[in-house]
Amino acid sequence: MRTKTIIQKGFVGCLSDVFLKKTHNPYENWEPLEWQDAEEQNNVYHSWEGCPTVLTEGAHFLGKGFLELHSDIFHGGLDFEISFKFRTDQLNGLLLFVYNKEGPDYLAAELKSGILSFLLKTGTVFTQVALWAGLSYCDGNWKRVAVKKEGSRVSASMNELTEHVLEPRAQQLKVNSPVYVGGIPSELQNFSKELGLEQGFGGCMKDVEFTRGAVVNLASVSSSAVRVNLDGCLSTDSAVNCRGNDSILVYRGKEQSVYESGLQPFTEYLYRVVASNEGGSVSSVWSHGRTRESVPENVPTPSGIHSINGYSIEVTWDKPAGVIGVIEKYILKAYNEDGPSVPIISAEFTDTTTLTGMLTGLQPFANYGVTLTACTLAGCTESSHALNISTPQEAPEDVQPPTAISFPTFLLLSWSPPTRPNGIITQYALYMDAVSIYTGNGTKYIVKDLAVFTPHQFLLTACTLVGCTNSSQVTLYTAQLPPAHVDAPVLTALDSRTIYVQWKEPVEVNGILNCYILYMASSEQNFTNWNIIYNNTELFLDYTIRQLFPGTEYLIKLA
Repeated sequence: MRTKTIIQKGFVGCLSDVFLKKTHNPYENWEPLEWQDAEEQNNVYHSWEGCPTVLTEGAHFLGKGFLELHSDIFHGGLDFEISFKFRTDQLNGLLLFVYNKEGPDYLAAELKSGILSFLLKTGTVFTQVALWAGLSYCDGNWKRVAVKKEGSRVSASMNELTEHVLEPRAQQLKVNSPVYVGGIPSELQNFSKELGLEQGFGGCMKDVEFTRGAVVNLASVSSSAVRVNLDGCLSTDSAVNCRGNDSILVYRGKEQSVYESGLQPFTEYLYRVVASNEGGSVSSVWSHGRTRESVPENVPTPSGIHSINGYSIEVTWDKPAGVIGVIEKYILKAYNEDGPSVPIISAEFTDTTTLTGMLTGLQPFANYGVTLTACTLAGCTESSHALNISTPQEAPEDVQPPTAISFPTFLLLSWSPPTRPNGIITQYALYMDAVSIYTGNGTKYIVKDLAVFTPHQFLLTACTLVGCTNSSQVTLYTAQLPPAHVDAPVLTALDSRTIYVQWKEPVEVNGILNCYILYMASSEQNFTNWNIIYNNTELFLDYTIRQLFPGTEYLIKLA
């Protein structure tokens, strides 16, 4: 069975979108890792500080830190050559250091007041090569450095400048410590003071070689990194070159806290405390802190825009220049210029590496002004100008069915334009019982020669240049008329006081039958006064008339 090994080397780089599985049954529940809830943080930055943007290759040394490489990468010897490229705006800084844990041997390379200094201790022999470079090396441009030992010849070079010395006798350099690049850890500071070494290097390094022609990958051979970004170097924008120890006194007194104002936004500062009494003073190690970012300024107008369809557009933009801080998100907003009361269409984009986004939910055949908003944790700024676009036409929406004023034998139909025409209506098409009866631009039409109180199915189609949309189907009736051909009721005398009346449904109802009414007149009133004796909406076809006068003649009619 193969044994699984756990990699114990710390990760160097940036992490984001880390999720933890909190539960497995009955279903998986993944929750995002909240970085701010960490109980302990060592040599890491806060999540709000973001990750550096890689513009050039190399390792970025932020100052007062170091990069520790595995001890087996360099062992010294009688002959060796170490080379690398660097750039800096600092006048002083330790570039390289390695030593023997059990003996006196060590190697160091540093920048000191215009000099590239190469220090070498082999046994009892101490050798120093001092290459005068002036202020040429701290101009922010790349310089190639090589320190070399060939027998008793020890040399140092920077670009075309070279200096060498000869040892009294050739001896091997024997070292077994880790190789420290750009500084040394705090536990070696006493060693540094004895040798008079400079503080940590501030700047960038790349193309590090311990064997000629073999560039090492610093991230893969490092065992520790303090204040070093191994994922790339930022472009230099420093206007100050060849800076020395430019630290300033922030506070002098007996308090144990101080508030400093007037700092630059989203800028890293180093602080240390010096405690003094009559017996002398002692300094703490350097600690770093970063001010929060500022609200973005000068957010540009979107650089490009085109329509996907009448409802969606694709927008491209450029990253705002001079943003001090980490851009958390972009927001696109589309303002309808045809109607200020129309809601603003907006979309947020949290992947700030992508400078393209889609806006959906727009109205077809409308004019929009699109703006870009950039946000940091400090706030958001919207571009002062908008990029205009007109969305193309689409097929109409919300087409309403026709309505009608009904007459017995014809219908006067009318309809309104669609609630959302989505363009210019080119024509309407009216269908009755699935047959086209009208095509044109009008909104009224008369359908003639119809039967009385007859249902018909109507559907309206509205069209733009892009397409057509149907309304829902509606049933409309012609108007009713009074019933026709009503037969006289049939009368049956049951006794001297009772008559049983029967009748039939009219041959032509011409509508919805509402009720039957029986009228009766007697000879006693000379048949001039017709009284209603029956009125019922239940549409029975018979009725019995009671309590009549014997020997009396009656007339009965049906309505």
